Amino acid sequence: MDHFGRVRLTNPDKVLYPATGTTKAEVFEYYVVVADAMVPHIAGRAVTRKRWPNGVGELEFFEKQLASSAPDWLTRGSVVHKSGTTTYPIIDSREGLAWIAQQASLEVHVPQWRFVGDKDALTPGPATRIVFDLDPGEGVTFRQLCQVAHEVRDLITGMGLTAYPLTSGSKGLHLYVPLEDPISSQGASVLAKRIAQQLEKTMPKQVTATMTKSLRTGKVFLDWSQNNGNKTTIAPYSMRGRAEPTVAAPRTWDEIEDPDLRHLRFDEVLERIEQFGDLLADLDEKAPVEDRLTKYRSMRDPSKTPEPVPPKPPTRGNNDRFVIQEHHARRLHYDLRLERDGVLVSWAVPKNLPESPSENRLAVHTEDHPMEYLTFHGTIPKGEYGGGDMIVWDTGTYDTEKFNDHPPDGPAKGGEVIITLHGSKIDGRYALIQTDGKNWLAHRMKDQANPTFDDIAPMLATHGSVAKYTATQWAFEGKWDGYRLLVDADHGNLCLRSRSGRDVTREFPQLQALAADLADHHVVLDGEIVALDEKGVPSFGEMQNRARATRIEFWAFDILRLDGRWLLRAKYRDRRRILEMLAEAGGLIVPPQLDGDGPEALEHARERKWEGVVAKKWDSTYQPGRRSSAWIKDKIWNTQEVVIGGWRQGEGGRSSGIGALVLGIPGPDGLQFVGRVGTGFTEKDLAHLKKTLAPLHTKESPFATRLPTQDAKGVTFVRPELVGEVRYSERTSDDRLRQPSWRGLRPDKTPDEVTWE
Repeated sequence: MDHFGRVRLTNPDKVLYPATGTTKAEVFEYYVVVADAMVPHIAGRAVTRKRWPNGVGELEFFEKQLASSAPDWLTRGSVVHKSGTTTYPIIDSREGLAWIAQQASLEVHVPQWRFVGDKDALTPGPATRIVFDLDPGEGVTFRQLCQVAHEVRDLITGMGLTAYPLTSGSKGLHLYVPLEDPISSQGASVLAKRIAQQLEKTMPKQVTATMTKSLRTGKVFLDWSQNNGNKTTIAPYSMRGRAEPTVAAPRTWDEIEDPDLRHLRFDEVLERIEQFGDLLADLDEKAPVEDRLTKYRSMRDPSKTPEPVPPKPPTRGNNDRFVIQEHHARRLHYDLRLERDGVLVSWAVPKNLPESPSENRLAVHTEDHPMEYLTFHGTIPKGEYGGGDMIVWDTGTYDTEKFNDHPPDGPAKGGEVIITLHGSKIDGRYALIQTDGKNWLAHRMKDQANPTFDDIAPMLATHGSVAKYTATQWAFEGKWDGYRLLVDADHGNLCLRSRSGRDVTREFPQLQALAADLADHHVVLDGEIVALDEKGVPSFGEMQNRARATRIEFWAFDILRLDGRWLLRAKYRDRRRILEMLAEAGGLIVPPQLDGDGPEALEHARERKWEGVVAKKWDSTYQPGRRSSAWIKDKIWNTQEVVIGGWRQGEGGRSSGIGALVLGIPGPDGLQFVGRVGTGFTEKDLAHLKKTLAPLHTKESPFATRLPTQDAKGVTFVRPELVGEVRYSERTSDDRLRQPSWRGLRPDKTPDEVTWE
């Protein structure tokens, strides 16, 4: 992970914890991942930071005042002190925590009060919680500390309040008490002091509430003073600047009774969150948190407009979809919207995007829109913002070359976006260049030179349902159980490339006849190489265990080049017609398309026990290397490509070899564990897998998080370089594959191509 949102990670390999080798990149990833749990407990609060730019053990900085160079998008709040006014950052988003990590601010400290008031006039508000810092004096054991914590809990419970424990990650324990009715910081401090003094009276040999350090020996100092409005406490889930990367970690009261209780490292905390969620979920009401749709929501009343107004913060997608809407507002214009980090970054383009490189057009940057706007069309009532008819003019996917987006309220210069749009009406390379604030220039760039065969990657289908599609707009084909293949047949010379770009010409000598059949032409074809069983049906098992006697065929379903002309921008209907004409000359196999609408196509595939159906828009262009919504695959079986991350020893008859493979799917944070597969193997499969995996052995787990205990037992980890495929019954809510069965290796795929189907 080299960036998040507008925050770019620098010096990722710098070691911030020398004792463990923990790098800045790992700290950055921790704060991004932990944000869902951590942000509610710091949102709305003034954040002070403790920085170790060169790692723990080196010079540290404690920062209150936010530097003038800090990003404009950070929320700010000011506090008037005797010495002057201090402006603090307010961290209310995952992006904000990413900025914290980029600054090497290992420790995040916050007060127990929140800012209140309008965004532009925030002032310190009342305390929403009380904190007790249980600090062990000299000679006090962790066990004694926990005994005092239970006494504090009993006292607080007797007052009708609830206490939440944390191991501080340093020396002691923290107890947080939420206040249903917030009180002034002074009132919170007085209440906390009385509780501490009460416990000091009942446990005089074990507890002190006195600040004098000389009186703390052999006792637990119950520090109540951190409820003072001018003081801050290490925030829940903050890392600590200790020798090891420990965390102020929420615990259960059962754990506080554990005699072996210890402080937790950051990786252990992430694993606990995955298993238990946020143990402090009831501590803090969620503060009003700004996100990238806050401005959009403020401009619309969902009771008065049909526009989507999602209440929840946006979540990230693939950053590859766009829409252009024809907007009949006070003046007709077109709205260009590009998917980015969970929102649609938007520009109003009065005359639409230019069709020629000789013409530039104005594009006015507007507020980010929700992802639901990709398909929005309707009438916005007069008097509402943007009132008028909204029509989807074009939609599709785009490739990114550069995306340096400055929002309308950001820097006035320097923004630049370079993209290639793949739509049904617009298909080309465009640059958006910021000229002054919200005003940008839209420019169509010259088309790049024609590609070569080596440049082309197969167009990919998006998983979905074809049940509602009609034959007037869509063509339907079978989804074949084989390997995707691109074929370059150039006047008798043949080159075969897998989906990943690997040259596999020598692996399939059975296809050399294609060169002779197409010897009069230079063609580039897209299709599937299949191995047929005795009934003439494509069989994945036959493909896995193919021998020279196996019937291997290439089934073409698209043509990308014919002689001197590339057909990438031709409509699918025209490409299909050309392909069928080429097949009529003989030698080339082009499976017939399926008659009827989507439901009929699915039934046809079920009857023949095919893998599924692929629907293709008749008017779509070919988008090399892109997963496009113009092609939809509807699988009858649940199959999933997976990356092998390890294996477990077999039992019984398999005790000398592999019993199960440990599987993962790459995600934004690394390889995510999705389960184990121990069925579907032949003895030949197991022997081949053991031989293939042996040189990939590694001591380090390739998975992003620690494996569950029952799955980690006896695992031999391997470098995540091999891709396989499984069939399964369902995907569980925690992203595990239920009842997976092995289908075989996918040498035509690379790990970075594997995603959830």
